[in-house]
Amino acid sequence: MTENTTQSTAENTTGGTTENATEGTTGGADAGSGAAPDSRGRRVLIVSAHPDARSLTASLTGLAADELRGAGHEVRISDLYAMKWKAATDADDYPARPDGDGRLDVMAASEHAYATGTLTADVRAEQERLRWADAVILQFPLWWFSVPAILKGWLDRVFSGGFAYGPGVKPYGEGELTGRRVLLSVTHGAGAASVGPRGIHGPLHELLFPLQHGVLFFTGMSVLEPFAVPDAPDLDEAGYRAVAAAYRERLAGLFTERPLPYRRLTEEDYTRELELRPGRERPGTSGLGLHLA
Repeated sequence: MTENTTQSTAENTTGGTTENATEGTTGGADAGSGAAPDSRGRRVLIVSAHPDARSLTASLTGLAADELRGAGHEVRISDLYAMKWKAATDADDYPARPDGDGRLDVMAASEHAYATGTLTADVRAEQERLRWADAVILQFPLWWFSVPAILKGWLDRVFSGGFAYGPGVKPYGEGELTGRRVLLSVTHGAGAASVGPRGIHGPLHELLFPLQHGVLFFTGMSVLEPFAVPDAPDLDEAGYRAVAAAYRERLAGLFTERPLPYRRLTEEDYTRELELRPGRERPGTSGLGLHLA
């Protein structure tokens, strides 16, 4: 399930833009209800993950930036490969941890670094970008049924203890990033049917559940239905035009679409063991669908 590194010339009419990763923050985001906010003049962060600037991923990143700016929104781009993003979490991320050279407890170390303002500069800059944004787009190819390692490393390091999880952070609906909308724009090499309800790879929405529900909704974000491009390696110019038109339509609804109705973590729905209470599910629902209201 991969995307070709180079695509047709039709894709490269709008190239991806790399911006400085250390911008200031202006804060403020929509209310956390998931209701459609005023869609004029919003702020959008695009996080793009592909090693080649000629890729379909880069082309869709550029298209989104141009389209959103044309609609009056402010856009910032974190192009992870162009930024040479450090993907691996290690002791170098926490130079001021109180246990010094002792065993690295990543959760405790990241919570301490967040609380004391000693996270590394690259991580602090990306956290400020997330605070700044009203919406986030993650643009990536599906590699081995997951995100590229560099994007996983961005999530691991930026969604640190204290910021995205840990004591004092209420998960599933009321986290640090409450009120921000998020859209996954995903390209993959599989055909649409093979990631459909009866597809051998499993339904795409289930493949993306750990990211959409377990990371993004966990931290309070309102998650939109993903935008997916199947058969990416075989996309020709006519196919790209169709993809571009469909993506423009989704981008137009970035601030008006209803998000996926994930259940918030409330005593009404879940037990103290974080298990959905009997009878709360829709009739005939099972598996991951239990967590959709």
